[in-house]
Amino acid sequence: MAHVLARLTGVPLSAVKRQLVMDASAHAEQGMHLEHLWTNPDHPGEVLFLFRVDDLDRCKQRMNSVHAAALQADPNATLPEVVYLAEA
Repeated sequence: MAHVLARLTGVPLSAVKRQLVMDASAHAEQGMHLEHLWTNPDHPGEVLFLFRVDDLDRCKQRMNSVHAAALQADPNATLPEVVYLAEA
């Protein structure tokens, strides 16, 4: 089972939650299923979230495309650091 771990800093948890809710149907269509959402108590302002993904390659392509478009629209856009995880 593949997963994607994302880390955002400097974005309030409420904003992350709101965006995840707004994107939930699009994520599901892409085979991305939110499993966990955390804050880091040692680093205020850091939010981590974990998606289970149906197809890791498809997910990578989609995320790269979405992030590239976001940066083209706003070069200063705050995007998550992403780690793609495949079961060993």
